[in-house]
Amino acid sequence: MAKIFQVSARAGMTRVVEPIARTLLRVGVTPNAVTVTGTLGVLVGSIALGARGYLVAGALVVTFFALTDLLDGTMARMRGGSSRFGAFLDSSMDRVSDGAVFGAVAYWLATQNDRVGVAAALICLVSGGLVSYVKARAEGLGMTCNVGIAERTERLLIVGVGGLLTGLGLDWALTTALWLLAAVSLFTVGQRMTHVYRQAERAELGVDA
Repeated sequence: MAKIFQVSARAGMTRVVEPIARTLLRVGVTPNAVTVTGTLGVLVGSIALGARGYLVAGALVVTFFALTDLLDGTMARMRGGSSRFGAFLDSSMDRVSDGAVFGAVAYWLATQNDRVGVAAALICLVSGGLVSYVKARAEGLGMTCNVGIAERTERLLIVGVGGLLTGLGLDWALTTALWLLAAVSLFTVGQRMTHVYRQAERAELGVDA
């Protein structure tokens, strides 16, 4: 199934990122340093800005630093591939960033007495982690799990647009975006579990045969 954020758009972003990646590598910056810097930027944007109600600034800062996910991956590829620790660090920092974003959103909505929005934010927080866990667990068992309409980039894009619109005066936009995100995240979990189930069934039939 086609992703919300099209592959062609990602390829276009990669072409923009490549010159920056080359420059950073040339001056001695490592992909791991970019990963950690990006996470720290997301933390600042989420906690120092988003949680305090500066939604426009928070959304812009988080989006900017979230794009380092493309940058560190491009840098690693240019160096010949990501190391095991680099892949582990990147995945771990992604979880930290996601927790900060949705935790900050939930906190701010709670200060606005928006219980419906808080509930949606918490569902997004849990289901987002589950989307990543299902894939990691499947791959750990030797199966593939590259399916789903709401991967990490799509999830951050949806909540970022919602936060930006709410910051610009559309009070309902963030809560609406969160419920949309909750729905597509749970759907993605179902997609991935179904995909893995079918692989497991085929493997079982192959062994039995």
